[in-house]
Amino acid sequence: MKVVVCVTGASGATYAKRLLEILKEKDIKTSLIISNSAKKIIEYELKMKCDDFIKLADEYYDNDDFFSPLASGSNKFDATIVIPCSMKTLSSIANGYSGNLIVRVCDIALKEKRKLILMPREMPFSAIHLENMLKLAKLGVIIMPPIPAFYNEPKTIDDLVNFIVGRVLDILGIDNNLFKRWGE
Repeated sequence: MKVVVCVTGASGATYAKRLLEILKEKDIKTSLIISNSAKKIIEYELKMKCDDFIKLADEYYDNDDFFSPLASGSNKFDATIVIPCSMKTLSSIANGYSGNLIVRVCDIALKEKRKLILMPREMPFSAIHLENMLKLAKLGVIIMPPIPAFYNEPKTIDDLVNFIVGRVLDILGIDNNLFKRWGE
C-alpha cells in the first residue's frame, strides 16, 4: 500500500505526525507534501523542525514540484489524505483548481477513483465550506473532520489524537488498536 499524506495550513499538524508515525510502524509506504503555511504551523504547534517532520515519511515532494512523479495519474498510489485540510485547499479541490501539488494529487485521486480523505480543521463551517464539502462528498471524497469521541473516556491529548488517527486507519482498511472502540 502507498499513501500520500498532505499537510496544509490549518491547525492540527499533530494528527499528521501521528498518522505518519503509525504508517511507518506498519511499514506502509508514504509520500509527503507540506504546504508553506503548514511548515510554519508544524514548527509552531509541534515544536519540531520541519526537516525532522519530513523524516517521518518515505519520500517528500515540495508543494510546487509539478515534475514530481505524484503529479501524474500514471503514478500508482492507493490513497491520499489531507490532514489537516485548510478551507483554501478544500475549495481548490472542489473547484478543480490544481495550483499546487497537493491539489493536483487530490485531483488525480478523484479522476483515477482512488481513496481521498479530507480532514477539514475549521469551525464553524460557512455555507460555502459546506457546499464545497457536499460537492466533494457527492464525488466519493471522504470528508472527515477530526472530531473526537468521548465514549472511550480519553484522559490525554494523545488519546484524542489516537482516536482520530485510528479512525483514519479504519477508513484505509488498516488494522489498529489505537483507541477503545464502542462496546469494548
